[in-house]
Amino acid sequence: MRLFTAPLLAAAATALIAAPAVATLPVGAKAPDFTTRGAIAGQVMSVHLADLLKKGPVVLYFFPAAFTGGCNAEAHAFAEAIPRFTRAGATVIGMSADTVDTLAKFSNEKCAGKFAVASAGPAVVKGYDVAYPKEIMGHAITSRTSYVIAPDGKITFVHDDMNPAEHVSLTLAAVGRITGK
Repeated sequence: MRLFTAPLLAAAATALIAAPAVATLPVGAKAPDFTTRGAIAGQVMSVHLADLLKKGPVVLYFFPAAFTGGCNAEAHAFAEAIPRFTRAGATVIGMSADTVDTLAKFSNEKCAGKFAVASAGPAVVKGYDVAYPKEIMGHAITSRTSYVIAPDGKITFVHDDMNPAEHVSLTLAAVGRITGK
């Protein structure tokens, strides 16, 4: 069951793209560690940032709401770029305030099963300073903010823009600066 109708989604997408950016954690800050539940290819899993950082840099991208126009496009763009992120040694994790059940469907349908999406609870939203000041149909959402986190846990890049267009290319370039790949 989808919570939003097509006209509501279109109106929400327009409002989100036109809205101003919100505050974010600065480059150089220590990324807050977290453990949460998420899904990849529809399968529920645990996501622990510290474990992922042991493998290399992490692209942690927050998106407002699964199954909305901009978020669908952004997930598709990240899915298409996963081979390049993998070659560069990075792990991509998408996060939103959606439920794990919703994200399990989203991971399969919109992320093409290529990367995990995880549920950002209130502590994660606050820790990464991604609370969006508006809601969609009474549901809390996050800003569209992408972080690149180095293996030492330091944030090396931040892109905070409700327009999803450049998140993939900018985070891929930032990962390349860390890994030289």
